[in-house]
Amino acid sequence: MAEHNPTSPSADTPDTTANSAAKAWSGRFSEPVSDLVKRYTASVFFDNRMAEQDIRGSIAHARMLARQGIIGEQDLADIERGMATIREEIARGEFVWNLDDEDVHLNIEKRLTALVGDAGKRLHTGRSRNDQVATDIRLWLRDAIDTILSLIGEFQSAVLDLAEHHADTPLPGFTHLQVAQPVTFGHHLMAYFEMTRRDAERFADCRKRVNRLPLGAAALAGTTFSIDREFVAEQLGFDEVCFNSLDAVSDRDFAIEFCAASALLLTHLSRLSEELILWMSPRVGFIDLADRFCTGSSIMPQKKNPDVPELVRGKTGRVNGSLIALLTLMKGQPLAYNKDNQEDKEPLFDTADTVIDTLRIYADMMGSRIDPDSGKRVFNVRVKADAMRSALRQGYATATDLADYLVKKGLPFRDAHEAVALAVRAAEKRGIDLPEFTLDELRAEMAGLPRAVPLLEADVASVLTVEGSLAARDHVGGTAPSRVRDAIAKARARLKSR
Repeated sequence: MAEHNPTSPSADTPDTTANSAAKAWSGRFSEPVSDLVKRYTASVFFDNRMAEQDIRGSIAHARMLARQGIIGEQDLADIERGMATIREEIARGEFVWNLDDEDVHLNIEKRLTALVGDAGKRLHTGRSRNDQVATDIRLWLRDAIDTILSLIGEFQSAVLDLAEHHADTPLPGFTHLQVAQPVTFGHHLMAYFEMTRRDAERFADCRKRVNRLPLGAAALAGTTFSIDREFVAEQLGFDEVCFNSLDAVSDRDFAIEFCAASALLLTHLSRLSEELILWMSPRVGFIDLADRFCTGSSIMPQKKNPDVPELVRGKTGRVNGSLIALLTLMKGQPLAYNKDNQEDKEPLFDTADTVIDTLRIYADMMGSRIDPDSGKRVFNVRVKADAMRSALRQGYATATDLADYLVKKGLPFRDAHEAVALAVRAAEKRGIDLPEFTLDELRAEMAGLPRAVPLLEADVASVLTVEGSLAARDHVGGTAPSRVRDAIAKARARLKSR
């Protein structure tokens, strides 16, 4: 048996310089792949977005090979020089992506070999495309998560500014889409800060499991070369290596987890979108959106449609679909790598693109600008406070406050609930709100529960006002304006420390 030369190309990378169209594995086959199969199996026109990650991974691998004496220092220098040229060609848009070379990895390897000769052929020593692609996709996703975390912060900053501006603005709080109790618009917005705070935690936690190095697992069983995986992990900024070679090349949990976190984030933004759409309807009229986030109608000249929130609501289904696609992709795969896994990239890429684009536009839409004429800050979500207050007068929003008032005077809550219900029924018949009752009228309407009547005193009027209701909820997490401002201040501190 001939001695294996560690500086020669690895076994799964034959010399293809004689035939530019030959595959990296074509020596095993007696006929070329058909054009139809070539097109069906190729991934280069969607996975070429991982070119930068592929270059970074290959350089780290080459440095490890040289450090371990598996390739020479001149080979390393040639590889680094060739990769620098390829990086520049890609940046200038001059790199030619070839369908015959199947994917981003072989396209770059083929070009490298053309530039530096045998050193390019030696690069693939000790690795497989299986662990190479698993590494590239983790590097790419890690970069995407970092972008998403930054954009969540921008969205949250915009929400905090708008919430602070409206920390005192009364808004009907709804349950079952019925007026329930007064809150402030600022408090309502802070609910979305809390949702996206959890989203940021999920993405940061997902990043920990993304940031593990598969390279060194080779095709599935590891390699016979004396590689140093920890060195490569350090070069590429991975926290640790994947500890089982079979799992390393076949695992796509990290991609599924990312899509799950994305689906939750988009669900939260979809809920906000639904509210913006409802609030902007003339039948509600709580807000208006800046014109640049809306479109008109081709037939109805009066229309101003909230297209951005509507599309976010629609794109949520798209992200949910990607999550289901990846779960379905993986559910029947035996160990280790299978060609099915080529189908992981398009839903993953599309999910990341959708999340990034949505966060960018949402941060802008919830944000503000300085008006050049007045010099004042103008918010893109323009609140109609009078309409919000008017809606509060239509739903007996302070009824619970009246019940709480009676409880504090000693009436059991169930009795207080019944007494206030009598008052609400009477107010509904008369077409008035609870604060419009005089003290004597209120006592008369509660006469059906005699124990409640003597408990009603002149101070009940302050309880029935919207401002009184808001101020009374003065606890952590409550809607009192002072507590809303406290929550905003703490949220800003969290963002700064992230």
